[in-house]
This record gives sequence, C-alpha cells and structure tokens, in this order.
Amino acid sequence: MNKFSLLVGNDINNISPGISWSDLLANIKTKYHVTALENGQKPFPMLYEEIFLNAIKIQHLNEKELKTYISESVSKIKQNEIHQLIRTLPTQNIITTNYEFSLEGLTSRKNTSLVRETTYSVFRRYETADKTFWHIHGDCDSPGSINLGYEHYCGQLQKMRDYVVNGTNYTSETVYKAALIKRLKQQKDLQLQSWIDLFFTQDIHILGLSLDFVEIDLWWLLTYRARNKFYKKSNFIQNQLFFYTTKKWFQIAVDKMQLLKANDVEIIVINESDKTKYYKKIVKKISERYQLSSNK
Repeated sequence: MNKFSLLVGNDINNISPGISWSDLLANIKTKYHVTALENGQKPFPMLYEEIFLNAIKIQHLNEKELKTYISESVSKIKQNEIHQLIRTLPTQNIITTNYEFSLEGLTSRKNTSLVRETTYSVFRRYETADKTFWHIHGDCDSPGSINLGYEHYCGQLQKMRDYVVNGTNYTSETVYKAALIKRLKQQKDLQLQSWIDLFFTQDIHILGLSLDFVEIDLWWLLTYRARNKFYKKSNFIQNQLFFYTTKKWFQIAVDKMQLLKANDVEIIVINESDKTKYYKKIVKKISERYQLSSNK
C-alpha cells in the first residue's frame, strides 16, 4: 500500500457533467460586474487577482465571499467512474489539487491534519476508511484555503519552502520542526506528516493535471528535488515521478515535456483521445506496474 502515491488534477472532473472552469469564470465576472475583463493569455492566478481587485473597486468585495461562492460552485461536481476506479488502486495516499471531495466519494471522511491550516495547505489531509487524501490547494470545507490568486500561490510556496529547506515554527508539538531535507539526509524523524514528504519518499504518478507553468509551488518542488538529486548528489532520493499525457498533448506541449524530463519526471504517453478510456488505461497501467512488482 505504501510503494506509490497519486497526484490527481482537475481534468478527471471534466468527465462529469456540470460547470467547467470557463463557465465558472464567466459566472464570477457576471456576478461581480466585471464582464469587460478579457481572459486572453493571462495566467489564471493573475486573472483571479484582476477580477478580485476590480470587484473591490466596484463594491468593496470581501474575498471570503468570493471564495465561498467558488467553493459552493465546485462542490456541485459529482463523482464519476474514474474517481471510483482511482480509489481501487493499491495506494494509501492520494494527493490532489482539487477543492471538492469527489475523489473521496460518499464515504465519511475525517480531517486528520497535524496542523489546522485556515489558509495554506502543507498538512491538509482527510482520511476515509482505507485512504488518505491530501488537498494541497485547499478544500471546499475551508473556503479561505482555496488557492487561486498570485498572492495565495506565493504564500503557499513560502510555507512549502520553509517546511522543506528552513524548518517550521508551528506551535504544534506533533510536527517535526527540523527541515525535511535535513531529516531526509539524517534518515531521522521521517514519519509521514505532510504531502511534501511523499515527493521524496514514494513513487508519484501524476494524472489529470496539466501542470501549467503558473503552478509555481509544484514546479519549485520538482526543481528542488531534482537539484538535490543531481547537483548535490543526494543518494537518499530514490523514488520515481511519472507524468501521464495524451499523444496529442505530448506533441503540442514540447516545451513542458522537456522541462519535466529535465526535472527527473518520466513521461508516459497514452494514445487515446476518448477521455474516459484514457483514464481507464492509466489506472490499468499503474495497477499492472505494482502487481508485477509485488509478484517478484
């Protein structure tokens, strides 16, 4: 159960009928009277800041109100067969950038985070009967934690970097204060407490996530890990990272694929255009990898 973890993005939700991100953006613009703003080539975190700042000028908007509206909207996303299939994989830990709880399904869940974070998400986790889910960009139960704007992304990255590089100053007595990289070098105090730990200790399979370049928190983590492995020759980093993509996007996003390879991420191309079949093939491939491994 502990040989690998998953990092799951929003694309698996696109199989379910309902509101898309483009629909949600249009609704937000209408609700807060900023329809004249163009999406264009603006990175989403900056577009969010633009919407928020313009809405403030018009009606003194409280950001909590905006994030609550977004939370209520995405909470309507229903689970589909891919969510269910993912839960059948023999892994304990599922990391997700999604805010809603479709991955958890209808089973009861309990927040077991070592730190009760209201804004950032270094320790944010929920447990069901047999899985642990890490919501790394916030969750709908805590609207203030939903990571959307540039300010929030930078704050999240600051918390992550402190945890990995500098050490933490949380008052909780259950959290190791020493920097993760120091504990990894010393092979000391390595009990799983944050989703970040998994990126250095287990294989990670990344699916349904475009990894846009605005995801500065995740790109920093990939780069920091790769620098330690190759530049500092840290032999304690033995795990593998896998990124799943379609043949079409592998050919279109050449720049991103090159960056992923440089950052020690193995790219697995699935030649399938039907979204549901595509994810079924990914789940099957992951399952077969670890079934074969356990039979050796």
